[in-house]
Amino acid sequence: MPAPEYGRLLKGLSVNLIVRDVAAALPFYTDVLELRLHYSDPDFAALEGEEGVRVTLHADHTYDGQPEASRLATQGKRGTGAEIRLMGLDADEVERRARALGYEVTVPAFVPGHRWRECRLEDRDGYMFAVGKPVS
Repeated sequence: MPAPEYGRLLKGLSVNLIVRDVAAALPFYTDVLELRLHYSDPDFAALEGEEGVRVTLHADHTYDGQPEASRLATQGKRGTGAEIRLMGLDADEVERRARALGYEVTVPAFVPGHRWRECRLEDRDGYMFAVGKPVS
């Protein structure tokens, strides 16, 4: 799908993450979070989940020439200070899949005061996710 056509599909909030390597980043999103992959190439990937969740990945080099490019060259984890919450997923299953594939689970599944069973984990670039669903 051409970029302008895909762009017209976007509504509300979508998350665009800038990653070091699109192909290497995809298993976290498809195998751990179970998002559906609509398209990918070395520059870009478009994924979708339930209830209109849309995530796009752009490779670092697609931001060459942009003001943010120098920050992307730094080593270390990305995304610190922002937590992406993806609700409606079974936290125990997500944690199991993440551990089986070697991803960092920063907080194992638990039930905090807001009564969601959730876990927190990171993708390979260090973007932080909290996933879960309400408990009865």
